[in-house]
Amino acid sequence: MLKGRENAYPYMNRKQFLQSSLATAAAAAIPATLRAEPHAQTRRSNPIALSTYSLWRFRNDELRDLHRCIDLASEFGFDGVELLLYQFEQNNLLSNSYVQSLKRHAFRLGLPLCAMSTHQGFVSPDREKRQRNIDLTISQIELCARLGIPTMRVNTGRWGTSGNFDELMANKGKEPPLEGYSEDDAFPWVIEAFEKCLPTAEKLGVVLGLENHWGLGLTARGVLRIVDAIDSPWMRVTLDTGNFLENREAQLEELAAHAYFVQAKTYYGGGQWYELDIDYDEIAAMLHRHDYRGWVSLEFEGMEDYRTAIPKSLARLRQAFAR
Repeated sequence: MLKGRENAYPYMNRKQFLQSSLATAAAAAIPATLRAEPHAQTRRSNPIALSTYSLWRFRNDELRDLHRCIDLASEFGFDGVELLLYQFEQNNLLSNSYVQSLKRHAFRLGLPLCAMSTHQGFVSPDREKRQRNIDLTISQIELCARLGIPTMRVNTGRWGTSGNFDELMANKGKEPPLEGYSEDDAFPWVIEAFEKCLPTAEKLGVVLGLENHWGLGLTARGVLRIVDAIDSPWMRVTLDTGNFLENREAQLEELAAHAYFVQAKTYYGGGQWYELDIDYDEIAAMLHRHDYRGWVSLEFEGMEDYRTAIPKSLARLRQAFAR
């Protein structure tokens, strides 16, 4: 061996030679069809979560308990769980022991807590009211962080000029502004409010997903006006497949490239307020064109018994979102 090359070409003892030879022979014995190819193990479908809203829906008191909802998500075969914040009792929100018990319970069942759905309202000329909602939203972000939840559904809030939610739905989500104001007045309120929430979201690692959900988020154009103005990776879009009541396909396409989380509605047994014929094969193909690989969370809104409707919904989404 040439002087000075001892470290470059070290001697191989007999044991090392035999180990190397056996490893090479073993690799050669593996059939070519079973050898790992680049990207051969890429996940072939989007993970499907169960929103606990699918069970409680503001009216099924026996299904409000979040531990019970997590159990059912596991029994039905979901990949994760999206929590609805409204299902927390006030005392439970104040109890860190309870909050951590949810995280422990989901982990034991192998189910990530992948998202939380929250409500806030910034569509108001009252600066103090907007600040209260900013403080509320920051506390919700902090709760997500305590639970290890990486994304939180947010909305703009609405004018509140509809008599009730049934009236709002009868008007396809549209309602007039407060007297003396317009939507052009309200967009800066909402943008400013979210900008005040973003430092906490970034610090704690929680992406805010603005949903197409009434108010200024009634249209794709309204959602993007806010998201584009803020221009932050910590403010993206939660895309709801059932909240566009007009020109649905085109508006979903407009938001698809910005989607960070997807909520998928089904209506087995007929809808409570309305029913949409959603082609999930087309929805999945659209999202895959935009390289969406994230979570799809079931929001069941039909009148059929959840024990039959939710398994059917899961099977439908698994079939559609297979790549």
